[in-house]
Amino acid sequence: MKTTDRFENAIQKLYTAFHSDILSPECCRQCAVGNLLDHKDSWKHLSDRHGSTHLNYVGKVHEMMGRRFGGYLPSELLQIEAAFLSGCGYSLPLLHDGKKPNDPTDKETLFEGLCAAVSCLCQLDDIQDIMDCSQLFEFEKPSQPQGVLST
Repeated sequence: MKTTDRFENAIQKLYTAFHSDILSPECCRQCAVGNLLDHKDSWKHLSDRHGSTHLNYVGKVHEMMGRRFGGYLPSELLQIEAAFLSGCGYSLPLLHDGKKPNDPTDKETLFEGLCAAVSCLCQLDDIQDIMDCSQLFEFEKPSQPQGVLST
């Protein structure tokens, strides 16, 4: 499968973060986007709320200028982070009284978040979703013999 350089770079950073235990959904330097941007937190100024996909004024200016961070437009970064947080079990945007996982740093929780983030990365680069295993199990339904009624 052909992928893009930014996709490969993002996957490598997320893989490293996951296996090095430096992935944390509630920290803007250690979340999915924080790891993609080398643990910088400047991306948090693109939106007014963590987990929101709505650009604020600063985000809109950067977007209109075509500015990219780690190869991604501001709107794309917000989509990646929203997918990650949602996959981890958070209600978006993050609120103190919103839904969140019992243990945000649990490996299974983080894995679910990463699966959602990787699916989002695939969609952004218009490549086949590498997290979708349904094609491995594709099958054709056998046709029913004539005269047999289905219930």
